[in-house]
Amino acid sequence: MPTPIKIIAFPGAPNLPVFAALQEGFFLEQGLDVSIETTPSSVYQIQQFHAGAFDIAFTAFDNIVAYQEGQGAVALDGGSDFRVIMGATQIELSAIFHSSIHSSQEIRGKSLALDAVGTGFAFVFYAMLEELGLGRNDYLPVAVGATPERWQSVKDGQHIGTITIEPFTSIAKAAGFQVFRQSSQTFSAYQGGIVAARASWLTQHAKHAQGFIRGYLKGLAWTLDPNNRSQASELLLAKMPDIKPGVISAVMASLLSARSGLTPDGKVLLEGMKTVVELRKKYGTGSLDSSQLDQYLDLSHYQQVIHEG
Repeated sequence: MPTPIKIIAFPGAPNLPVFAALQEGFFLEQGLDVSIETTPSSVYQIQQFHAGAFDIAFTAFDNIVAYQEGQGAVALDGGSDFRVIMGATQIELSAIFHSSIHSSQEIRGKSLALDAVGTGFAFVFYAMLEELGLGRNDYLPVAVGATPERWQSVKDGQHIGTITIEPFTSIAKAAGFQVFRQSSQTFSAYQGGIVAARASWLTQHAKHAQGFIRGYLKGLAWTLDPNNRSQASELLLAKMPDIKPGVISAVMASLLSARSGLTPDGKVLLEGMKTVVELRKKYGTGSLDSSQLDQYLDLSHYQQVIHEG
């Protein structure tokens, strides 16, 4: 009988390796019955993950840092024992604006949609806006939720801009919205998405954690294989019907780029992690040390899988 493993993830194209591993039976090969649910917001994800409703979280590295440092958007009973077990993606974050906005000066005094105003992706947005000549007091950040909710709020005119990942960036561009800046223009490396588990769960489920990593890495390899490009595109279209055939090529190009998408071999990007911590030091609260990353990681299971070859 396969062991159930429940994933909670943000909606987006970076979930494609999981979809592939499910379709190709890579998790079942490891004796795992894996399911994935997408979250409406980072707060919901973290609360449910902490409570044990999910075993694995595909989340932002900044969330791991924030909650371990007691700087999260909500308080967690007993504190956080979240650990990064594998890298997932750099994530190309794009600052998009309503088609009526043609310059950064037109953003002044307007509201912008964010997941939460004090999370890592919000900090990336603030940094990009700063490069566009805007300070923190020049606009109003509003907590709306995950990318689909934020994108919808901008489409509906409730807010004039937001930050997106694929496929929503390509969807927005196809709809005539403006992309003023992308994170790869601002940062040479940025650890966006990671795979996390609770330390308490890992202690009891080392075998299952390693099986999950094996299955995911096979799904990742399948996704990155040029021979599977057509099948991978079809799978993503099937799983994310908001993506239209006209933008799938742009979505896949960004997703398959090591510079802006999935991280080859599921590696963590230490320089990208340092960027995340430095941004939290600048825009968040408390004293952090970007040279002390080990406290957020438990790569022992990943390293065991890689060592096996």
